[in-house]
Amino acid sequence: MTSPGEVLERVRRKRPLVHHITNLVTMNLVADATIAAGGLPVMAFWPKDAAEVSSSADAIVLNTGTPQRHTLPSMVAAGKVANRKGVPVVLDPVGTGASRFRDHIVQSVLREVKVAVLRGNAAEVSHLAGEGAKVRGVTAASNIAGVAHVATAAALRFQTTVGITGPTDYVSDGNHVVLCRNGHEMMSLVSGSGCVTSAIIALFAAVEPDAVIATACALAYTGVSGERAAARSSGPGSFRANWLDELWQITPGELDQAARIEWGE
Repeated sequence: MTSPGEVLERVRRKRPLVHHITNLVTMNLVADATIAAGGLPVMAFWPKDAAEVSSSADAIVLNTGTPQRHTLPSMVAAGKVANRKGVPVVLDPVGTGASRFRDHIVQSVLREVKVAVLRGNAAEVSHLAGEGAKVRGVTAASNIAGVAHVATAAALRFQTTVGITGPTDYVSDGNHVVLCRNGHEMMSLVSGSGCVTSAIIALFAAVEPDAVIATACALAYTGVSGERAAARSSGPGSFRANWLDELWQITPGELDQAARIEWGE
């Protein structure tokens, strides 16, 4: 099985260009994290610009954190260019279920764009999969079966790889479920930790064609670097800076040693 360190090494060697149509609240952190991990970020939000920029990208991230009137046409334009080029699209449906506008954007993207990875938290993914009642409050290890079910249901419904992030992360392609047990609770105290995770998944997917492997390895990388950052942080402010440092400093060997991935069967 390909290891997280192997994929990280490929990222640092290739330096993939990732086009982010992302959350305006977190875009600076996303750009810094992309660079720290070894990639190159570019952000273009207007439809014509988004399509042109996407033509040279190695991966695309579509994030609905701060949707605006041009968000949907920009995402569809970028996504269709990516599909024609055969480069991966990562969809981060931030806040889906909070408003009909967000739901419309996410569902439209899923209809019009082939998404390689759908990454969200349990509530977002369960809403999309129509499984909301089954996963209400599911965030702990005691509810593993519920989250695994939601990940599988969403993967089958949208014919994609799904990553659900939380205290334990779950990855499913509809046939298998992979568990990733790295991370630290301090990651939840920094706005944009999920956005960063989606950006890292895109970087890994740019160099690893198997979306399940790319997603699981990316989750291990963000989680291990979060653990290392938390160990020397006094609060969310220092953690944010230390997390960027750890994304940059960790070696492939250190990542492989600390990664806790359960690949399943």
